[in-house]
Amino acid sequence: MFKTIDDITYDRKEDEDLVRKQLEKEVLTKGAWATIVFKYQEIDQKTDDFGAEKAAIVRYRKRNGQYTQQRAFAITNAVQAKKIVKILSNWFPEDGE
Repeated sequence: MFKTIDDITYDRKEDEDLVRKQLEKEVLTKGAWATIVFKYQEIDQKTDDFGAEKAAIVRYRKRNGQYTQQRAFAITNAVQAKKIVKILSNWFPEDGE
């Protein structure tokens, strides 16, 4: 749990070893419900190195002064990310309001 949005990180440790590292973070919404997009990498079990870059869209709920994760959607590769961008760009063109 996290007290502020600035405290929220997508890093994850297992037995003191970093197995997921946050590369970037963009806050989409703030308030009682926060939405954050993370760019991250996870340890590849075969090579013991960090693998390909991924993204996740994560929703947090603030309750009793603490943010807790409620939902997450992982974008696991560049092909999937580009398809999502293409779809959203078609639905919401830049010249439209």
